[in-house]
Amino acid sequence: MSSLDDLIIRAKALLADGHSPGQIADELSLSMETVTWLLTQAKGAAVPKDVHIDWTAVSSQGPLLEETAQMLLSRYYLSRPGNPGESPSAEVIVGIALSGIPLATIIAVQEAAQLAIYHPAKQNASEKPTGSFSGNFAAVGGQRCVIVDDTITSGNTMKEVVRHLKKHNGIPVAIWVIFDKRGIKDVDGIPVFSLFKISRID
Repeated sequence: MSSLDDLIIRAKALLADGHSPGQIADELSLSMETVTWLLTQAKGAAVPKDVHIDWTAVSSQGPLLEETAQMLLSRYYLSRPGNPGESPSAEVIVGIALSGIPLATIIAVQEAAQLAIYHPAKQNASEKPTGSFSGNFAAVGGQRCVIVDDTITSGNTMKEVVRHLKKHNGIPVAIWVIFDKRGIKDVDGIPVFSLFKISRID
């Protein structure tokens, strides 16, 4: 069985289990376009160009996840021009559901910061999906915020989070991800710090 066949089976199994296409995209670290193709395989539609990232060997192990969070912190500290080693001075670490939450939690502990959780619109199954902050975690109004997730695929979710933060008077100062699949340097002027840039060569 090819890796593409395996992804089709996994996507359809997740859909059968009640996951929305947005949740499937997050679970498989793929774009919505790719997930739509996997679920429908529309005739005549070309296979989208995407890269699947399976990091469960790390994400399922607490100690490795903690080391990855530390790497994100170190990556940020070491790459700040003129201020290497300086703290991000963020009062709130914003974890994007689902995969950004454990990373953001670990970083919030290490930075003695508050934790906010953001649920992206793509995970909302309503007719007019919107993103939202969880009311059970920190408020972002007037706070300097670092946004944390595992992967940037298209950049749309990050744009959404930055807009939502600004709408709620939050002050986004940086975006931290493990994998950047687009080579994005900033999102609406907010710098992106990634551990790995992934590129497809055809």
